[in-house]
Amino acid sequence: MKKYDYILVGSGLYSGVIAYMATKAGKTCLVLEKRNHIGGNVYCESIEGINVHKYGAHIFHTSNKEVWNFVNSLVEFNRYTNSPVANYKGEMYNLPFNMNTFSKMWGISTPAEAKEIIDRQKASITGEPKNLEEQAISLVGQDIYEKLIKGYTEKQWGRDCKELPSFIIKRLPVRYTYDNNYFNDLYQGIPIGGYNVLIDKLFEGVEIKTNVDFLEDKEHWMSLGEQVIYTGAIDAYYDYCYGKLEYRTVRFETEVLDEQNHQGVAVVNYTDRETPYTRIIEHKHFEYGTQEKTVISKEYSTDWEEGMEPYYPVNDEKNQALYEKYATKAKDENIIFGGRLGEYKYYDMDKVIESAMNMWKQLENK
Repeated sequence: MKKYDYILVGSGLYSGVIAYMATKAGKTCLVLEKRNHIGGNVYCESIEGINVHKYGAHIFHTSNKEVWNFVNSLVEFNRYTNSPVANYKGEMYNLPFNMNTFSKMWGISTPAEAKEIIDRQKASITGEPKNLEEQAISLVGQDIYEKLIKGYTEKQWGRDCKELPSFIIKRLPVRYTYDNNYFNDLYQGIPIGGYNVLIDKLFEGVEIKTNVDFLEDKEHWMSLGEQVIYTGAIDAYYDYCYGKLEYRTVRFETEVLDEQNHQGVAVVNYTDRETPYTRIIEHKHFEYGTQEKTVISKEYSTDWEEGMEPYYPVNDEKNQALYEKYATKAKDENIIFGGRLGEYKYYDMDKVIESAMNMWKQLENK
């Protein structure tokens, strides 16, 4: 008999859900985490009494009632609604693109006027869009593309929109209503007290070792458990035998400001090319903070290199084909790859939780 039923590598939401379900079912788990804290990228750091989203803004939203009921059975959520603002060279626009945006941009007031302008501008692209620029203009027209998409996207991907494939932007939300709510999902909010409260609930009563690199002693750790669930990068697990998958990464510059309210909203996107960062997060607004000081994080998007934190998978055809090779190799082994890095997917939090819940149903029925 092995010492543990499950060895969970990584301590983000995917591992957390499996650990929680397994523990409830009377199974034993060992969690191994490379960082010095648990929680993966939803981890919050307390600075000046503010829950700072250390690895970027995390706003929980879902239309999956099972997932929403599950997280609310663990923690209470506030009513935070994501309504980001775009700053284009000092001009402020509401996101997602809606009647407030169009009214500011063109001095108009009715949906019919906005639609007429967008349709006229979209018509400049004929035939199948050849790149991201043409795709974006064919969806929202020239003005919105130039001011609110072009610079932001080029900073995010580190290259010109004309060089980016059109499939990156399959659709852009355009609303002909005065509605600044970014998400269409039924449920939305932030855990009261921050995400650490949720993470602590998920891993309650579970044995956890931090500052442990599973890959440095893979055989030893695997020998301790009946089943290994790995949420790190799948290509790293196989020592990059087929080559490295590509990611974009994000660098944060976080600072404490001696003011109560810096930008009046949690998220401001800087959509011109000249501003080096993509956005500024003011963390206190996620939880309606009234602290004397405030904490902001500037986000810079760069290419990922080994040793950096991988954030966004570059899901183009080349990388997808490479991932499939690793996924095929994994089918022959007694190991489950889960989460954003294990499945090489850009996952929202609710989708990670849903994926883990589905995996647990399979494990339970084994």
